[in-house]
Amino acid sequence: MLGTDVSGKMLGIVGMGRIGQAVAQRAAGFSMRICYSSRTLHAPGQVSSHWEQRALPDLLRAADFVSLHVPLTPATHHLIGPRQLALMKPTAFLINTSRGPVVNESALVDALLQRRLAGAGLDVFEQEPVFHPSLRDLRQVVLLPHLGSATLATRVRMGMICLENIEAVLAGRPAPNQVNRTEAPRM
Repeated sequence: MLGTDVSGKMLGIVGMGRIGQAVAQRAAGFSMRICYSSRTLHAPGQVSSHWEQRALPDLLRAADFVSLHVPLTPATHHLIGPRQLALMKPTAFLINTSRGPVVNESALVDALLQRRLAGAGLDVFEQEPVFHPSLRDLRQVVLLPHLGSATLATRVRMGMICLENIEAVLAGRPAPNQVNRTEAPRM
């Protein structure tokens, strides 16, 4: 029942959109250093000057914790696979709260079983609701199937966002939270 300190550690955020930035702001409260990989080039002042943009391979090599915040597109399917996991430190943790197929679950299990990765926190699975059977038995894995947002306030807000999108489309405006799946991510 021992954990890992986060203070002073490097958090690598993959996908520095609205959610990635919110995670970075919270991590700063724990004195974590932040590096990120993003398909979007951020203008000066758009993100904290304390956050360092890096190419994905460099982020994976440097980070103690890697947190994924990308949409699922053809370009992000298995974005994290055997090659990417091999770049990570054996003391690093992978956190996926984006979409399950962003991570090759079999490759993740192999890395965990071979102790090439310290642990994983998964809010999503590659083949939901089913997950790789070995994940259940690994003590260094936390499985939280879509419960990260399970608060009354968050679920009410999710419903309101849905209604705002419907209202906008019916009024002939673009949906405020539209995900454009035809746009290829620039990592």
